[in-house]
Amino acid sequence: MKLSVENISLSLKEKHRDLTLLEHVSLKIREGRVHALLGPSGSGKSTLLYTLNRLREISEGKIYLDETETRLIDVLELRRRVGLVMQKAIFFPGTVSDNILYGAHIQGKELPDPGHYLELVGLNIDFANRDPNTLSGGQQQRVSIARALANDPEVLLLDEPTSALDAQASEHLEEVVTQLCQECQLTVVWVTHDLQQAQRVAQDVTLLYRGHMLEQGEARQFFVQPSTEEGKAYLEGRLGGAE
Repeated sequence: MKLSVENISLSLKEKHRDLTLLEHVSLKIREGRVHALLGPSGSGKSTLLYTLNRLREISEGKIYLDETETRLIDVLELRRRVGLVMQKAIFFPGTVSDNILYGAHIQGKELPDPGHYLELVGLNIDFANRDPNTLSGGQQQRVSIARALANDPEVLLLDEPTSALDAQASEHLEEVVTQLCQECQLTVVWVTHDLQQAQRVAQDVTLLYRGHMLEQGEARQFFVQPSTEEGKAYLEGRLGGAE
């Protein structure tokens, strides 16, 4: 098991009241697979994703990476091992190559070949010297993945990376991630609101609703016969978002 989440909760104070974002959530992320986090808007998908590399700190419970509690791992080392690609690509000043090499540079490590990582995401070396802000949305997301891969992560977190892309660019990104899982044994946790996308890319799924985990299991089984009434309602579009 690559990542293990044990009975975590996350609460915060808002306007003199306690706001619970996650409550007693547990799940297992299997190595070398794509695990999709599903649920209607406001269910806690992105919040849960961000706890996995400590962008959000849990209030209680434990998260383990390869059997080591993540709070015992240096946070920068954790984020190197558990990379993140967000909905909208955000770049450091400089070229595509500068961005891909950024992690190694600040860590004082030997600089890798940016062309290798561009090739992994289906872009040629001609992109290395371009300004990433001039690229298409799909190209930018692939550069974001290349930048994360250059840190040699064990897990890649994807927060709705295709939500702003057209169908063709989304399909290309799905193919890139699927190939990376197969060839590099990369473990991926993918937040998506697109059920058809989850069916295409995921081997495992977790269904969240208002901060609670409702269901978890193999994607193939979930999409054919979910084990809960809420799961059936979600697939039929009857499970509403947060109020």
